[in-house]
Amino acid sequence: MKPSERRKARRLATQAIYQWQMTQDNVANIAEQFALEQDTKGVDMDYFRDLLFGVSVHATELDSVFSSYLSRPLAELDMVDKAVLRLACYELTRREDVPYRVVINEAIELAKAFAAEDSHKFVNGVLDKVVKQLKK
Repeated sequence: MKPSERRKARRLATQAIYQWQMTQDNVANIAEQFALEQDTKGVDMDYFRDLLFGVSVHATELDSVFSSYLSRPLAELDMVDKAVLRLACYELTRREDVPYRVVINEAIELAKAFAAEDSHKFVNGVLDKVVKQLKK
């Protein structure tokens, strides 16, 4: 496992989670579509699938991990921010092999790549609070 392969898996998973949130399409269909239509060279596809399926299965639970730290109702949260936060919270709660600093850094980079201009600051603030809560 190379860090760059996981980084690419997170990028792809963020896009797939966003699509799932927008369409409510079957997650297996989305995973298959991404595997066929996206450039998956250098992507840890097992990790991609774990993130996508894990977030979709545990979405309600993941939302409860971060929603109390939002400055607005969950329903009003931007869908890209929601995808990034869900993915990060999945890693924080289900992937103990990934250090929390890596999770936060990767989430900030995903927000910079896909979300609105200052979303990375918002994502960072929420995840900082989540990590403090999880470490208690």
